[in-house]
Parts: sequence; C-alpha cells; structure tokens
Amino acid sequence: MLWYATAGSLDRQTDAALRTDALGLIESWRGAGARGVAEAVAERLANDVEGTAIYVFLDPAGRRVAGNLDRWPRGVEPDLSWTFTTVQREGTEAEARVFAVEFGDGHRVAVGRDVAEKNRLRELLAEGIAWSAVTATLFALAGAALLRRAVEARLRPAAQTAQAIAAGDLSRRVPLSRREDEFDRLGESMNAMLDRIDRLMEGVRGVSDSIAHDLRTPIARARAKLEEALGGPGEPEALRAAMEQGIADLDHITRVFGALLRIAEAEAGARRAAFAPLDLAAVLRDVAEFYAAVAESRGQALDLGLPPRLEMVGDRDLLAQAVGNLLDNALKFTPPGGRVRLLARALPREGVEIVVEDTGPGLSPEDRARAGERFFRADSSRATPGSGLGLSLVLAVARLHGGDLTLEDAAPGLRAALRLGPG
Repeated sequence: MLWYATAGSLDRQTDAALRTDALGLIESWRGAGARGVAEAVAERLANDVEGTAIYVFLDPAGRRVAGNLDRWPRGVEPDLSWTFTTVQREGTEAEARVFAVEFGDGHRVAVGRDVAEKNRLRELLAEGIAWSAVTATLFALAGAALLRRAVEARLRPAAQTAQAIAAGDLSRRVPLSRREDEFDRLGESMNAMLDRIDRLMEGVRGVSDSIAHDLRTPIARARAKLEEALGGPGEPEALRAAMEQGIADLDHITRVFGALLRIAEAEAGARRAAFAPLDLAAVLRDVAEFYAAVAESRGQALDLGLPPRLEMVGDRDLLAQAVGNLLDNALKFTPPGGRVRLLARALPREGVEIVVEDTGPGLSPEDRARAGERFFRADSSRATPGSGLGLSLVLAVARLHGGDLTLEDAAPGLRAALRLGPG
C-alpha cells in the first residue's frame, strides 16, 4: 500500500502530465499546424521551471523543428506508445519517460519528463520498505518467540496435570491464576472434566463392591439350598422347594443386572434414539392404574393430580419405569391407611415436573443425599426387599431427559420431584 501510494502515485502523475501535454500539442496541430506545435513546445520549455520537460518536434525529413533534444529518442515509436529510455539533453544523459505522437503528414513529436529524481526517490523508498520489512520480520519473529514462551508457560501446568493423570494420579487438578482469561477457563473445564471422571471411577469401584456384596448372599443361599437338597433324602417336595428358591435367587440376580444395564444405557445416552413426542399425562395414568390396584390391596390410597394433556419428547418406556419405581418405593414404605400422591405439571420454559409424595417415614438428610447411589439402602429399609437400584435408574432417566431428581422432606413422608427438560 505504501508503494502504491508513493511510487505508483509518482508514475501516475507523470503519465497524466505527458498525456495532457500530448493532447495539447495535438490541438495545436489541428489549429495552426506545424507552426502552432513549435510555438507550443517553445512556450512550454520556457515555462519549465523544474527543468524536467523533454520535447522534440521533427518534420517529415527528420529535422528538428522545436524542442530541447537533438535527435529522436532511441527505442521510441511514434504510435501513441509509452517508453522508458535514456536521452541526450544538453550534452548529458537523462532517464526519461516518453510519450510519442505522429501527426498526419509525417511530423512527429515526443513528449517526455526527466524521471531521474523520481527514480532515485523510488530507490530510496524501495530500500526503506525493504529495511522496514526486515525489521518487521525480526519483530514478528521475536514477538512469536515471546508469545510461544508465554503460551507454553500458561499451558505447562495443564500439561503437567495431564501427565500426572495419565500416570494414575487422579487427584491432580490444573492450578488456576487470578487472571480469569481463556487459559483459566480451559483449566476450569479440565478440572470439571477430571472431577466428573473421578466421580465415575468412584462409582465404578462402588458398583463393583456393591455387586460383589449384594449378589454374594443370593448366590450363596442358592448354592446352600441346592447342596442341602443334593445331600438330603431326595424327597420331591424338598427338591422342588430348593429349585424354586434357586430360581427366585437367580431371578433376583437377573433383575439386578437388568437394572444395571438400563442405568448404563440411560447414562450413556444410548436410549436417545427412542425419543419421540408423547403425552406424558396418558403415560402417568397408565402407570397409576397399575399401582392403584397394589395400593388398594395394601389399604392405601393413591391420589392423582394430572393435567388433561402434557406434551413432551422422551422415551415412553423409561419414563414409565422411572415413575413406576417412585410409586413402588412410595407404596412400599407407606404404612396401611397412608396416602400416596402422583402430581405432574408443565414448568414455564423449564420442561415438566413429576412429583410423588407419600406419608411414610421419609429419609434423613444424609440418606436423601446418597439415595441416588447404586445399591444404597437406608438402614431402615434393609429388611425390605429390593436391590437399591430404583432411584439410581430414576436419576439416570432424569439426566437422560435433561433434568434431575430432588428428594425433600414432606413432613411426614418423602417428596420426590422428577424434573425433565423441555426436550
């Protein structure tokens, strides 16, 4: 841009002046012929204060009629062409930009300007631009090196943390500065990811321990019954009872693994392909109809508070199972004569909320905080049948649908609020 605005501007000014001179001489030729052109050339040379004007006007025989050149410039053709050439002017050579014009009867004129000073200025400008480019390149390289060192210094803690994590130290976290810049935001994201991984690893370890602990009892019981039947007198009733107990224990184990698989699918998002528009109110009525018979058999009441329609997008089967788990828990821990309520409503801009309330003993704040963990069972429910996976599945379904599960004290009883995202 600097070259175009300076050296290019000089060239354009020179060309414009030569073109104007040539057009003026053509007008003089049309008005007064050779005499008019000669007078115009003489006048312009007389007014050339800077001494850069170059003219030569020749007759058809090649004799000079006017101008400050002795002969026609070398390499210049009289065909309205532009030429850079070297001319002899007053005994000295000069670099010139020349424009030639040929008149109709053999007369011709060359109009030029001495561009030696402009060429020197161009050379100085080119040299200055070259030095500026070299300097700018050096500054750019130095700046790039400093920037690289600064970036490496800011990323080094993250790299060291990643290396420590790869070596097995999952407790390491990226240290944060007080600048709150992009690197700190990257560190916060990495720390959140590492916290999530740490929780998942703890969950895997906890699940492994819980599986080993919870399944050991039914497996040992089934084995003991089968050994007892094998070593007994072989009575058909005893053998049948042992086989029935073994089948029941194996069914319990199968249910545990099935629940674990459903939780894993929900947490991994594998069931999102089954998402479809549905009327959640109709799904809740179907689930409530099934559990109403269970409540009636136990002398309990199941109340509904559902809107006529509740449109959303989700997995119908998983939602039904999650609500079924909440109702099953509520009915299981509510004494005879108690009440269980199933409510649902649309939340403005937040999706849907499903609430199950009971009048049972409820949970302590410590137990409510751990209720979503796999295989967790409160001390008061140890004697109640179950595997401790019901609320874990509900929580996984809620998160699959962009929501969460909240357990609150209903005074008396427990209030379970299942919030689902807008889909």
